[in-house]
Amino acid sequence: MRQRLSSEPDRYRGRRRVPTPPRSRYAAVVTTAFVGAGLVALGAQAMPDAKTVTPAALADMELANLAGQDLAERAADAERASRGSERSADQAESDIWQLPLRGYQLDSPYGMQGDTLHGGIDLVAPEGTPYNAVHAGKVTKAGWFGGYGYAVIVQHPDGTEAIYGHSSQITVTEGQEVKAGEQLGLVGATGHAYGAHLHLELHLNGSPIDPMAFLAERGVDLDLEVEPINTGS
Repeated sequence: MRQRLSSEPDRYRGRRRVPTPPRSRYAAVVTTAFVGAGLVALGAQAMPDAKTVTPAALADMELANLAGQDLAERAADAERASRGSERSADQAESDIWQLPLRGYQLDSPYGMQGDTLHGGIDLVAPEGTPYNAVHAGKVTKAGWFGGYGYAVIVQHPDGTEAIYGHSSQITVTEGQEVKAGEQLGLVGATGHAYGAHLHLELHLNGSPIDPMAFLAERGVDLDLEVEPINTGS
């Protein structure tokens, strides 16, 4: 080997040579790199691809979607049934007619009395006996009403109205909505009355009609003191 002269430039001066690793270490590094790459590849194969969905997964998603739709349809059906029941209950309530009170004595029926029309019927009962609405409606009068004394007038949805006269006390207010069988007041003898009784009138289009005949058509017999079973009373 030729000896380098001191005058020749040192090519490697200022540089640091990296020693070559032994063959055994080199083999170990290469082997580790390949094994690591293989593990990464296997891991990538094991992890599901977000863009790839198997047919089984699609089937499960479809079943879940159908189940959700079924639950939504059942909820909607239940809501419609509930609304239908409410409407049926309201309709049934609007069809109810009842007796105005119990334990009375029928007196002075509807019709002409001499030259005067007796526009209602009189139901004799002890003073203070509670009386009720014969039908659902809105209270349009609750107070003094001339010869009727303290009276309650209820306007019904079908266009009829009922007048309850000669009350000793009124237990409802004007504008109040009442149901059939709801208490309106107490029997009395106020106004043009001879003895305690409830005077009941029914008007249709502003004209008085026979309460006994009208209510009999709706299952309420004032003479026999009988009313329909579906009233719940």
